[in-house]
Amino acid sequence: MLVEPKTSLLQRLYVIEIAKGMMITMKNFFFGKKVTIQYPEQRRTYSDRYRGMHYIKVTDGVENCTACMLCPTVCPAECIHIEAGEREGKEKYPVTFEIDVLRCCFCGMCEEACPKDAIKLSTIYEMSQPVREVYDKEFLLEQRGNK
Repeated sequence: MLVEPKTSLLQRLYVIEIAKGMMITMKNFFFGKKVTIQYPEQRRTYSDRYRGMHYIKVTDGVENCTACMLCPTVCPAECIHIEAGEREGKEKYPVTFEIDVLRCCFCGMCEEACPKDAIKLSTIYEMSQPVREVYDKEFLLEQRGNK
């Protein structure tokens, strides 16, 4: 036979436990270390390895991308879409280069797969927008100065 311990009304209503919890909360509220940053005025510093907004690297006024299709092939989210074209001398280049940022998981595999080091991920992390955004080639070329 199981005997239940006698409990008082205060113990059954958890009054003592609630009071202990409130004391801990008040102690931390008034005397604890503040860890909140004031966001627009203070910015958090991230690691240099942080993967943020994409951009296309440019050398001598021409993008490095040769439309080899390795970045859309390795992309696990399938968010990169490229259409290739040819310049004089049979050199390939991307006619359209689009990245659907809402689908992108920022894994960095596109950056690792690129043999020409054309696509890069910057440390820009403020990318919230009210509408769905698809970055096109012109936007990605403009972002190289903002990294």
